[in-house]
Amino acid sequence: MTGFQIRTMTKDDLEVAVEWASKEGWNPGLNDVSNYYRADPTGFLVGVLDGEPIACISVVRYDDSFGFLGFYIVKPEYRGLGYGWKIWQRGMAYLNGCNIGLDGVVEQQDNYRRSGFVLSHRNIRYEGITQRYEGEQNRIIKVSQLDDCKVIDYLDAFFPTQRVAFNRAWLNQPNSEAFAYLDGGDITGIGVARECHNGYKIAPLFADNAEVARQLYRRLISELNKGMPVYLDVPENNPAAVELAQQHQMTPNFETARMYSKSAPDIQLGRTYGVTSFEIG
Repeated sequence: MTGFQIRTMTKDDLEVAVEWASKEGWNPGLNDVSNYYRADPTGFLVGVLDGEPIACISVVRYDDSFGFLGFYIVKPEYRGLGYGWKIWQRGMAYLNGCNIGLDGVVEQQDNYRRSGFVLSHRNIRYEGITQRYEGEQNRIIKVSQLDDCKVIDYLDAFFPTQRVAFNRAWLNQPNSEAFAYLDGGDITGIGVARECHNGYKIAPLFADNAEVARQLYRRLISELNKGMPVYLDVPENNPAAVELAQQHQMTPNFETARMYSKSAPDIQLGRTYGVTSFEIG
């Protein structure tokens, strides 16, 4: 492997990785580069062969206890030659000591098991079409109108560790909508819709019950261009989330396995109707 080097990505490198992810059918968001970089600017690695980027991996280290692995891609013509294993080892070293989460695509899941990762649950990507809904919106307001600390506190229950800078960027990104559901002044749900390479993703969609999730979902897709593809990444072990997708005539088109190197963390999957990101959790 003479001539193969691994280094931390620049933002330009991350743009390339996002383009690779798009070609793999993962449909990243238009603002994912700037948002992901806020999570951990040193947690993105690129493998370069004789000056050509050929492999990448994200290993976002949120703190000393938890990290998330994603963007594990080798250009097709270089697969099976050991370059992926090299960048995998470097990434795992960066996350040494952490409980590591990942969303494994079907063809990689056996490899992750051999590296000690254990299945927590499947996530199913559902696809639907945006349309307009009227009414049912008197308790839904823009997140930007709320106290920032209350919003961040609500989101903390859905992730193993705090990621304040990332959450703030995610909620306020361009080409997106972010709404909260209020009950007596308390936040009982938050949803974000963002523009992607193809259509839109509702990500995340968190709610204290199925009715709140339904109303937030309908408000979000009502704000988007009508007749466009819309995607929702649903934890299969939340039956109410699966039912929400089915009620809106959404169909499954992609799946991942949420796996962890240690035990699954205590997060609110029963209130998770849409996952934030397959790439960084």
